[in-house]
Amino acid sequence: MFQATVAKRSYGFKSLSELLGKANEFRSGDLAVGLAAEDEKERVAAQYALADVPLSFLYENPVVPYEKCEVTRTVVDGLDSSVYQSIKGLSAGELREGLLAWDGEKIKSLTWGLTPEMVAAAVKLCSNMDLVLISRKIRHTSTARTTIGRPGTLSSRLQPNHPTDATSGILALTLEGLAYGCGDCLIGVNPAIDGVESVKRIATVLAELIARFEIPTVTCVLAHVSTQMEAVRNGAPLDILFQSIAGTQKTNAQFGVSAAMLKEASALAVERSGGRWPNVLYFETGQGSEQSLESHEGADQVTLEARTYGFARAFAPYMVNNVSGFIGPEILYDGKQMIRANLEDLCMGKLLGLPMGMAPCYTTHAEIDQNDHEIATMLLTQGGANYFMAIAQNDDVMLSYQDTSFHDNVALRQMHGLKTTPEFEAWMEKVGFLENGRPTPRFGDPSVLQ
Repeated sequence: MFQATVAKRSYGFKSLSELLGKANEFRSGDLAVGLAAEDEKERVAAQYALADVPLSFLYENPVVPYEKCEVTRTVVDGLDSSVYQSIKGLSAGELREGLLAWDGEKIKSLTWGLTPEMVAAAVKLCSNMDLVLISRKIRHTSTARTTIGRPGTLSSRLQPNHPTDATSGILALTLEGLAYGCGDCLIGVNPAIDGVESVKRIATVLAELIARFEIPTVTCVLAHVSTQMEAVRNGAPLDILFQSIAGTQKTNAQFGVSAAMLKEASALAVERSGGRWPNVLYFETGQGSEQSLESHEGADQVTLEARTYGFARAFAPYMVNNVSGFIGPEILYDGKQMIRANLEDLCMGKLLGLPMGMAPCYTTHAEIDQNDHEIATMLLTQGGANYFMAIAQNDDVMLSYQDTSFHDNVALRQMHGLKTTPEFEAWMEKVGFLENGRPTPRFGDPSVLQ
């Protein structure tokens, strides 16, 4: 039993999962599964009680037991015991205070001693400004054909999805995005058809485009990882392999994925790159997937998202992209919840050692509008997100959701004095989109690449 008193009322929390859930800022997903605080007083009481919980207790009591879940096992087995020993005496509140006071290198030195439950607990005690401040201190780079996450850069994943997988449409959107300086970290297509031949066809067209114009980027076709692996074995020129993952083994099983499969995919992608690239996997995550699939194991969505990141770091991914607004209002009801969730996710991912990209996306049936999206995107840029999506006119016509546009990425770089990767910047100069780092009259004109 965890206890705290607020406004002369004593509150009790019967389990760690209840305490963690009720310490969350309010969101609809936790309410739906009975883990939300009944009001602000109970939420503050939960935060007071959580602040006193030792990190050692959080380590010893993961929300899903070691014996039951390979996500827990992957996290615990990968922990650096010497780093853990150096911090286990801190409480969750003391960890938060340290994260606000320590510099980025100190925080990064603790990464492999932190478990997801520790990180989630500290984040639940942070204000939005705290989350941006902590995130901004930490940078994680990753390398495939190029390196993303360097200081002074803001990259983008060009997403030229097409509702029928027509390669002519995919190419048209790709050329337009490239003309706006998008796609330096990856050109990735979500296929409408999850099949080996479709994946191979799209991958071949993108690889030919990259080779023709000598574009310093990589490609991915975001089918199920097993489909991509079979496509690679059949000659598909995929650079990076993708998979959606979650924070419980039960949810990952519903996604049709396991740690063993991801290890096999990583080995195949390394072989495909000739061993030249240290980072070859791309993961997408998002708060609420476990709850929406009724496989949350009694835990809240923030803690489960942290567990997803703890699982992801074991595979040294090239990219991790958060899409917490994709599910809809049953998980994040409005703009306030979406903004908060994105700031939490960026901070937790960075604390757990990941090269985080963000997609503060939303569906049109949620109480979120474009202004909410832009506020989230600007705050995430302040927090040092490695990359955003790049979608024509904000609207993905295949997946039916809203995300960051080509123009948004241009504006964000201008606002914050950021650039694409150096290699991509040099390529834009070479083809005439930039001159001395500034847009030319050819900027935004895809006919340059005809």
